[in-house]
Amino acid sequence: MDVSYRVACLVSHPIQYQAPLFRYIAARPGIELTVFFLSDLSVRAYRDSGFGVEVKWDVPLLDGYRHEFLPRVGSWSGLSFWRPWTFGLRARLRRGRFDALWVHGYAHRGCLAGIAAAKSLNIPVMLRGESNLLSETDDALKLGVKRIAMPALLRTCDAVLAIGRLNREYYLHYGVEPGRIFPMPYAVDNEFFRTAAERARPHRERLRAELGLQPRRPVILFASKMQPHKRAADLLEAYARLSSTAYLVFTGDGEERAKLERRAHELKLDSIRFIGFRNQSELPSLYDLCDVFVLPSEHEPWGLVVNEAMNAGKPVIVSDRVGAGPDLVEDGITGCVYPARDIAALADCLRRLIDSPEHRAAIGARALGQVSRLDFAADREGLLAALDSIVAKKARAAA
Repeated sequence: MDVSYRVACLVSHPIQYQAPLFRYIAARPGIELTVFFLSDLSVRAYRDSGFGVEVKWDVPLLDGYRHEFLPRVGSWSGLSFWRPWTFGLRARLRRGRFDALWVHGYAHRGCLAGIAAAKSLNIPVMLRGESNLLSETDDALKLGVKRIAMPALLRTCDAVLAIGRLNREYYLHYGVEPGRIFPMPYAVDNEFFRTAAERARPHRERLRAELGLQPRRPVILFASKMQPHKRAADLLEAYARLSSTAYLVFTGDGEERAKLERRAHELKLDSIRFIGFRNQSELPSLYDLCDVFVLPSEHEPWGLVVNEAMNAGKPVIVSDRVGAGPDLVEDGITGCVYPARDIAALADCLRRLIDSPEHRAAIGARALGQVSRLDFAADREGLLAALDSIVAKKARAAA
């Protein structure tokens, strides 16, 4: 590739899902990437408010790509719209002579300040975020403000990078022309999860024994934060309606865990396991172990755990409020989609998959094929297409 773009990326903090993508982009010609972080919150042990426990990620977050933490006023602790208060990005953008700024999200003052800084230097801006219309607020006042503010914000961006169908519809709804929208699908490190699940396969029965699960009995897996909007309680109640001999394994932690454990005790279900938070490198063995993966959230902008489970070749069940659904989960083909909060419908999805090993295997194979299309290569292709468009447009304007 003859053209090489110098791209600055602005992100709130190092995120376990994004680090492999940054490494992938940095290792290939065409894009010279520098990532600027507002916070270093996740590079050390910290208390995750969603999991409710101390977390220290066991995968590299900073290796393999150029990065810098922006200077700040005050402490690094905490991450909110106002904290940390960072500065100095404009000088770095000017000094770096970047062709474009890629901003992930807009829910931090620093991200909005970064967009303003880039525009003041005549540097094109690309915005990538998770928003979709499923998560629109019911508050009339907030919605009214958003209907004014969002189009104004999006007009300042030269391109938006759509993570999927619902995200693209969101941008169109708020007035972005189709020609400014470029697909950059939400993906995980497919190779890592696929290879790690394959490596775990010979040890599957040992893990099963460690968790007290009898051989040849199907396993249903939930892996997420145990917060009310994740609707783990719906999964428990749906499971209680099954007459099969499947196990239900909850991995993760959070404010709902104690309530879920009490409910399982009330139902006298000794086939449920609560195994707590498991780190990134431990998850592939659980995806390999399970027969069905479930994400029952009533609010989920995407849900990258769906990508992860599908990379193990497993059928997934999602509610119709999970953002990944339209791109990854085709009902009856690669999994099952049901109306959020509908426990009877969820129980029916579970029953159909649990009762037929052949059906599960066929759906799992198709799920693996589907998630293969959402990968880092597609992300890089979308990013390059956006750069080709906005940099050429800037050159024409300068001519």
